[in-house]
Amino acid sequence: MNNVYVADEGAGRVAALAVWALYLLSIRSSGLLALLGVIVAYVARDGASSWARTHFDAQIALWWTAALWAVGLAVAGFIALALTLVLIGFPLLWLVWLIGALVAIWFTVRSAIGLYRLLNRQDA
Repeated sequence: MNNVYVADEGAGRVAALAVWALYLLSIRSSGLLALLGVIVAYVARDGASSWARTHFDAQIALWWTAALWAVGLAVAGFIALALTLVLIGFPLLWLVWLIGALVAIWFTVRSAIGLYRLLNRQDA
């Protein structure tokens, strides 16, 4: 009976590992792999153990937070681009780029921490 519990405890671990890996590789793919990762997280979340589910919930929350930042920065970037005609847009474009870079770094670091915690069998 104990072996059944151990098997159930690991349910979803491989999928959670795949999602963290896709998140880490997503910077090189302009976020397309992160989109694939969040889809995997949504699909695998229902059959996962409670431990793995904490990782899926964290992965989904991380993706939505980064996606909202991306949309907000895209809007701000278009506004800043329109304002370049009056020269105030150039510092705003730089600021949008800087914040976008910080969000990308945060996403990558959070993904690496999540992967580390998963490999050490810790909650997300």
